[in-house]
Amino acid sequence: MKTLKKIWMNGKFVDWKNAQLHVLTHGLHYGLAIFEGMRCYNTPKGPAVFRMRDHYQRLANGCKSYKFTLKYSIDQMCDITKKLIRMNKVRECYVRPIIFTGYSKIGLDPSGCPYHFAISAIPFGKYFGEKAENGITCGISSWRRMRGSVLSPHVKASANYLNSVIAKKEAIDEGYDEAIMMLENGHISEGTGENLFIVKDGVLATPPLHDGILAGLTRNSLIRLAGEMGIKVEERSMLRDELYTADEVFLCGTAAEVTPVVQIDHIPITTGPGIITSEIRDAFFKIVRGKDERFLEWLDFV
Repeated sequence: MKTLKKIWMNGKFVDWKNAQLHVLTHGLHYGLAIFEGMRCYNTPKGPAVFRMRDHYQRLANGCKSYKFTLKYSIDQMCDITKKLIRMNKVRECYVRPIIFTGYSKIGLDPSGCPYHFAISAIPFGKYFGEKAENGITCGISSWRRMRGSVLSPHVKASANYLNSVIAKKEAIDEGYDEAIMMLENGHISEGTGENLFIVKDGVLATPPLHDGILAGLTRNSLIRLAGEMGIKVEERSMLRDELYTADEVFLCGTAAEVTPVVQIDHIPITTGPGIITSEIRDAFFKIVRGKDERFLEWLDFV
């Protein structure tokens, strides 16, 4: 992976190779970390981070929910991020803030462990590579999405993503590009790192927050965008067969952006991006690249 010059870590900008941790870091052993992911896009007015304040607000909310010590305000985190991007002299990148418990002792109890906070700017292309343009294949995972009574899906906690990692690996081993996860009750939840939408008879539908999904900011943006475009949107529970019989399916997220799904469990959905998927994707990229004046409030210019 291509690296950049600097990473911000615990109040200092350090060289990429020097951003190191002790092997007994508590968060490494027990998954006690909360992170975010956001993209910086090049626009006619220069680099801009999409919905940066909202991402940091979600990070702050997660820290409050799980009683993490976060010493920085949203304004401070935004300022650090902009400085980091400028220092690395990039116009587009993926930004990964993460707060985690550091080295102090072995054992589950985090009491006395220091909290570390780092922000990285990473060169990052299309999450699904060349397939992102024309569509990916998905398989329904045998691994079920964790219930909200186990861990909150609303917090981007590192521990949550072991659930996603094993589902992703299973999907790739079976020849798919991505997995779609269900709850034990049979409701469709989300991809391993993306929210999900279907199109049926011109209506856009997405699983509700209580079906184990992350409250994705891209998802939220697309719901508002679809409303502006005159497309009806429903947030409702859906079952497996509704994916097979959908007119269109797509995944969305900071990494995945808007990615069409052309096949699920070897059942063809479309031969490429559907009409509504294409319209929403085109409109989304106009927004993140600063070409839609209505949504400039979502861009934090570096």
